Amino acid sequence: MSRRVVIPAVVAGLAVIAVGGWLWLRRDDPRPASFRAEPTSAFYAAIDSRQNDASPLTPKEVFTSATQTLGTMRLDSTRQVTDCDEVLWGTSATGCTQALQATYKGSTAAGQFVIFNMSDGRAADALVSALRKDGFVRQDVVFEAARSRAQARAMGHYVTVSWVGGTASDQDLVTALVALDGLGRVVQGRIVAAT
Repeated sequence: MSRRVVIPAVVAGLAVIAVGGWLWLRRDDPRPASFRAEPTSAFYAAIDSRQNDASPLTPKEVFTSATQTLGTMRLDSTRQVTDCDEVLWGTSATGCTQALQATYKGSTAAGQFVIFNMSDGRAADALVSALRKDGFVRQDVVFEAARSRAQARAMGHYVTVSWVGGTASDQDLVTALVALDGLGRVVQGRIVAAT
């Protein structure tokens, strides 16, 4: 092979490797900088299966008038989907029949909350495990993911995901995450109704 053929072939090969590496490393769908995940527990045994808690969640049940403002963030939008994979990337919510999502905005922090209605506690734990490593929820509100915090909880056959970010201090982001995660208290009412 002549030198004239080898050099362009090497350059072309390096270009293919560079483009492939860039595509592999690039993330169109961001992950939180800090993430905590919790499996379900015996506390949620009464609602470990959708059979014991068959009524679908409603937006009014989850996003009440008391949750219009959470700390310094204000409710911006809500939506309900029946194809739960619409709000996920890199993983699937097998057994999920609905997901309710809300976005919140403030001057220094923004966040989103999603609750998934899974078939049972095993499916809920599987989704939480997948969120830890395989994929995450799609980001529907603008904030810098590199400075964000998130938490996912399996609670019986439900999974909640709370995710906040922004220019607020780390302590203020933790406070915002706790407030957003409080939307998951709706599950406690489901426990009472099932017992």
